[in-house]
Amino acid sequence: MNIIHAVNTSALPRHVQRALAERLRVMPAVVVTGARQTGKSTLVQVLTPGDRRFFSLDDLDVADLARRDPEALVGDSAPVTLDEVQREPDLLLAVKRAIDRRRRAGQFLLTGSANLLLMRRVSESLAGRASYLTLWPMTRREQRGMGRCGLWEELLVTEESGWLDLLRAQDPAPEDWQALARRGGFPVPAVHMTTAAERGVWFEGYVRTYLERDLQVLSAISALPDFRRLMRAACLRLGQLVNQTELARDVALPQPTVHRYLNLLEISFLLVRVPAYAASRTKRLVKTPKLYWGDVGLALHLSGLPEPTGAHLENLVLHDLLCWRDARTERAEIFYWRTAAGQEVDFVVESNGRLLPIEVKATTRPRLADVAALRAFRAESGDACRAGLLLHTGTKLEWLTTDVLAAPWWMVC
Repeated sequence: MNIIHAVNTSALPRHVQRALAERLRVMPAVVVTGARQTGKSTLVQVLTPGDRRFFSLDDLDVADLARRDPEALVGDSAPVTLDEVQREPDLLLAVKRAIDRRRRAGQFLLTGSANLLLMRRVSESLAGRASYLTLWPMTRREQRGMGRCGLWEELLVTEESGWLDLLRAQDPAPEDWQALARRGGFPVPAVHMTTAAERGVWFEGYVRTYLERDLQVLSAISALPDFRRLMRAACLRLGQLVNQTELARDVALPQPTVHRYLNLLEISFLLVRVPAYAASRTKRLVKTPKLYWGDVGLALHLSGLPEPTGAHLENLVLHDLLCWRDARTERAEIFYWRTAAGQEVDFVVESNGRLLPIEVKATTRPRLADVAALRAFRAESGDACRAGLLLHTGTKLEWLTTDVLAAPWWMVC
């Protein structure tokens, strides 16, 4: 029973494609997770080479078969793609048994609209048998058909003295960050819709589908209006420290309920928590994280704000960083840095023992005062820290100080 869905044969390339192909050559199973409507099905059907059987557990017949006779889906020797496996978590046990019987690279390609490693219902993680990738909504460069995220890898491997030449050589076109924030990165509203009214209808339908259908797969939520109210409150706190007690008071919910709802949003890839940077790795675990959203367009819609703010620009940069980080083979981490005195650096990238501090300002004319926190972080971090990046909304590319480069956000992202 092959369930074939109509797909867009002119699908735009995605940054994660190369990493997916590499991992299919090595691992018996690759799991692509991400929020609904990020393009996972298109990625595994259109953008992944090779002949594979395809089954979607969104199809009720396939879901029923997975429940009654999972071996019918996974027992064949031909490579198979299983879409939306979070709907039948026990199917992963059958996948595990099939891998152990016949261990072969690229045997299974799985997708899920929830973080399977964080779902309580999932008892099988496929440890040692699967590689996990996250497909985030489309980056700015993916929407332009470039199939990639920003220049984070190039900046990390290039000496600071070469940063100006690196960015100038890209010759990117300036872009209105507010327009990008409004359309977000989900392929349908970002690429295929042209008006705010159309996108508003799409985002509202997305929220209702998530609340009334997808959320119920993860956990029984009886008070959907309460959950939606929390979503809106979270979207109004982009870039702020997560204070669950304060959030619970504002939405009139018990703090344990707020804690559970935030976890569900994170499992669904809608909420992103950025941990605090500290030299001690133990301290990183206890410091308060900052809150962002998986898609800026959806966050703006839920918040009800008439215009994007500086926090939405920060979120756009973070989204690009997440796309870069989660397609890498080598581990990288993204933090924020904040002192007791209130100095703060929006993002700190840690990779191979080196640190890259990034400050984001929604201004067309960055000033020397804007680099104070970056320089303070560099002074505290010592030789492990690269020069600082100050991303702004203007057009000037220049060294504001000897150790902080001011660059238009669209030259980097």
